[in-house]
Amino acid sequence: MSLMERLGGAKEGAEEQASVIFNGRGETVDQTVIEEEPDDPQFVSFKAQMQREITGELGSVQQIFGGEDQKEQQDRVKKFIRDYCESALEKNPMALPRSDRERLILAVTDDILGLGPIDPLLRDESVTEVMINGPKRIFVERTGKLRLSRAHFTDNAHLMRIIERILTPLGRRVDESSPMVDARLADGSRVNIIIPPLSLIGPVVTIRKFPKETMTVEKLVAYGTLSEDMAVFLRACIKARLNVLVSGGTGSGKTTTLNVLSSFIPDGDRIVTIEDAAELRLQQRHVVTLETRPANIEGKGQVTIRDLVRNALRMRPDRIVVGEVRAGEALDMLQAMNTGHDGSLTTAHANTPRDVLSRLETMVLMSGMELPVRAIRDQVSSAIDIIVHQSRIRDGSRKITYVTEVMGLEGNIIVTQDLFRYIQTGVDENGKSVGRHVSTGMQPTFMDKFKVQGIELPANLFDRNVMRSDEKEEQY
Repeated sequence: MSLMERLGGAKEGAEEQASVIFNGRGETVDQTVIEEEPDDPQFVSFKAQMQREITGELGSVQQIFGGEDQKEQQDRVKKFIRDYCESALEKNPMALPRSDRERLILAVTDDILGLGPIDPLLRDESVTEVMINGPKRIFVERTGKLRLSRAHFTDNAHLMRIIERILTPLGRRVDESSPMVDARLADGSRVNIIIPPLSLIGPVVTIRKFPKETMTVEKLVAYGTLSEDMAVFLRACIKARLNVLVSGGTGSGKTTTLNVLSSFIPDGDRIVTIEDAAELRLQQRHVVTLETRPANIEGKGQVTIRDLVRNALRMRPDRIVVGEVRAGEALDMLQAMNTGHDGSLTTAHANTPRDVLSRLETMVLMSGMELPVRAIRDQVSSAIDIIVHQSRIRDGSRKITYVTEVMGLEGNIIVTQDLFRYIQTGVDENGKSVGRHVSTGMQPTFMDKFKVQGIELPANLFDRNVMRSDEKEEQY
């Protein structure tokens, strides 16, 4: 029986081939080298000349886009740039080799209309993250590994112009009085910016690209992020309205997993999503998307995740999905889970499932409520049912390494038990992780919730692939 049939969905798309090479975020890896602008002084000089002349002809970007149809105006500007460059090259045919002319037109267009030297990196589907450490050093993540790109900005002023181009359409700002900002690009990619005086190396920009393909549980299984048994179990947990917390380190794939888990929510439920920068792409019909807002230039008007969680409780949600809890909003989220909003989901940063419980305690204390530790642990243990912990392995791949049940409070200790784990046994000749997902042989204590909801699980789901005593987990 196929995974889609076990999940109760269509069979289409279930036959993914795991032999294809994928990067850590589940995207097909293009093995070609990133096409980057070489450090050719003649090319750089001619490009700068074309950019100055064309910008002078066009006037300010604001004037260019002053009309009603921005797409039409952009197309006209692109044609003008192409015609101008081709005309200049006809007058001076020795300025550049013919092989560089198309690249020149694209580079000038990127600088005038786009995001300059990072546009080719954003177009490259094998790049999952772009990290700009000042104008001269741009790193990219490909196949889970960091690599230094030869692309660069001219100077700090050039980089700041591109930053303004990112932020202006969003109504965001960054300056000495407010030197940090989170934003997103038009395609949904997440952007973090920090500038001097906080950054000592110039403006620093981190862009986590938004995957173009919709991630599905079948694809995650094909990539080895989780097993079929885990997928069946997690779908049942969402259907049975269990509260799920996805934990993991930075870049471990928490948001991707949260997106996939959210896809299991029934279409008739009213879902309210709350995020700093909207990344979730839920396909259900009844979804309300909320996003935080930073303070304005007078320091007023800020709307935090905590504000939005409190407001969401008045919106008659069936499910609340919080992109990430980092501080005092954890208390509001736990209270929501404990007061009739079962089936809610969220993520948090942590190294292990046990660590995330400690972090939740700390975040609750950050709410300003002077609660005893016992009361906090009681809230946590009664609110969270399942912890799905995700890790980035040394080879750059992402794996769900633990599916852990929160069983309750015994004395002053939150008791947990692992239901599934990822056991790494080594690496192959290509440096790829070798291992498997296994059941620990333990059954969850909430099996009756599945029965109440009419959800049937395979009888041997928890006793197949039981972890052998001679298997040892490699520490990452």
